[in-house]
Amino acid sequence: MDTLQAVILGIVEGITEFLPISSTGHLMVASSLLGIGEDSFTKAFEVAIQLGAILAVVVLYWKRFFKSFDFYYKLFIGFLPAGILGFIFIKKIDEMLGNVEVVVWSFFIGGIILLFIDGVFMDSEDEPPKKIGFKNAFIIGLFQAVSMIPGVSRSAATIIGGLSQKLNRKAAVEFSFFLAVPTMFVATIFKLFQFYKQGDGFQGQEIGLLVLGNIIAFGVAMLAIKFFISYLQKHGFRIFGIYRILAAIGIYLLHKNGVHFVL
Repeated sequence: MDTLQAVILGIVEGITEFLPISSTGHLMVASSLLGIGEDSFTKAFEVAIQLGAILAVVVLYWKRFFKSFDFYYKLFIGFLPAGILGFIFIKKIDEMLGNVEVVVWSFFIGGIILLFIDGVFMDSEDEPPKKIGFKNAFIIGLFQAVSMIPGVSRSAATIIGGLSQKLNRKAAVEFSFFLAVPTMFVATIFKLFQFYKQGDGFQGQEIGLLVLGNIIAFGVAMLAIKFFISYLQKHGFRIFGIYRILAAIGIYLLHKNGVHFVL
């Protein structure tokens, strides 16, 4: 991996991590098209730059992270379903990561859902702001567990989970952002531990690329978060549904025409 490739992947991570379009699927496409999809460092890099993205949430919402201990309890409860199921089914999840058809179908089905999600939860927008309880957090966590299927999108799953709990769009999106912090932090540490356990290590130049990738992901994620909340309150999810469907078709056609996708 060179500097330009690190910058591109950092941009992709920053844009896609918090939008309901699947960062995993986009990193798979980007790294494969750049010709670095099967490189072991690239796999570790794609995981490590998530730290830059989640740092953007902490910086933008730092007051919420120091508000009360209940906030952390709810994040922990929301994290549990994905944490437990991820540990149990880690091998199956890794197998699905290498299956392009899983990503394509996840993109496509998720796109169809987002086309109609605004209508399904239209009444939630008229409701007064709702305080998230422990039960709500756990149910949203169950939705997050579904996002372990590559291409589903953690953001999309948790936002829909929030809407199912009668949260308005803004509240659902923000809790999705907050829940990303413990979930992605634990997943990142676990994946990096696996990387080192296999005997791999980061060299001097690779450490520089990791730092660069995280800085890029952090900056771009800051902009993406602000854009997403503003856009969503005015226009809803439909455009993201259309994009996912088109992306699914594009990935499928590239795959059938000999492009080798690896994550």
